[in-house]
Amino acid sequence: MSMTHLSDLHELAVEVLVASKTSHENAAAVARALVKADADGIPSHGVSRLPAYADQAKAGKVDGFATPDVSLPKTASVRVDARSGFAYPAIEAGTKAVLDAIKTTGIVGMAIGNSHHAGVAGHHVETFAELGYLALGFSNSPAGIAPWGGSHAIYGTNPVAFACPRVDAAPIVADFSTSKVARGKIKLAADKGEQIPEGWAVDANGAPTIDAKAAMGGSLLPMGDAKGAALVMMVEILAASLTGSNHGFEASSFFDDKGGPPHIGQFFIVIDPEGFSDGHFADRLSLLSDAILDQDGTRLPGQRRFDIRATSAEMGVDIPDALLDELRARAVG
Repeated sequence: MSMTHLSDLHELAVEVLVASKTSHENAAAVARALVKADADGIPSHGVSRLPAYADQAKAGKVDGFATPDVSLPKTASVRVDARSGFAYPAIEAGTKAVLDAIKTTGIVGMAIGNSHHAGVAGHHVETFAELGYLALGFSNSPAGIAPWGGSHAIYGTNPVAFACPRVDAAPIVADFSTSKVARGKIKLAADKGEQIPEGWAVDANGAPTIDAKAAMGGSLLPMGDAKGAALVMMVEILAASLTGSNHGFEASSFFDDKGGPPHIGQFFIVIDPEGFSDGHFADRLSLLSDAILDQDGTRLPGQRRFDIRATSAEMGVDIPDALLDELRARAVG
């Protein structure tokens, strides 16, 4: 492992993507997201994703030169066509339109279609919370979870994210996959030849497995069993059906360069609390936060991530030497 400063890691990530048929602007957006994931202690969504992203850009599975198309079909509706490109520049482009619209509407929905892997879902909603808005985010992903009672994967791990602003304090940020664990963690275990805990997944025959490679070829289990499976379906409807994007069972993998673009989707709801709370939101939230933090051993969602991020900004992050070597080789073509 090598301790790497965030600025150096960002520069390297941009170079890798630019060398792989990606515009500098899009590469910078992707690099910001991946490096932030590593800074937050989430390596499964960090620069470990770069080899797959780069291969997909080279193969044309993702269009590294795509320019997102942003429109406002209705006053409080933002629609972004990612145009087979990376999700990060599409979400950034749509965010600008949301921030303009919410000044008068008080609540805005944003649909991202023809999209790609969106990384750490909490980062996107955190952006809105830092500006004083509540936000919910949903994304679907390639099939990895069977419907409850079924044996064939239909849905992806379909993350949900929520962020809430606080006065003079870091926002509350919660995000989670609707499977018992994110697929990226199982992929990392498979790459390292490690086993996974019982209860995470079943193999292709529907039998419980602790073999990460067998899990990648099988199905992940939803959090909360039958109730969790319903939540997975809800996210699928919001992120795919509503945005006109591919469902999980139609989408190609995020992990290789085979097939066409995944064309999955994301959906966000952004709320100005002042439009709904009659001025009481900040005080009521403060009361709730204090009641939680008054108990020993508690913390608000997101706080651990912010603490790790602060340390990473000062010290850098540990990156596997083999990964750094591969990224440096890719950066020079």
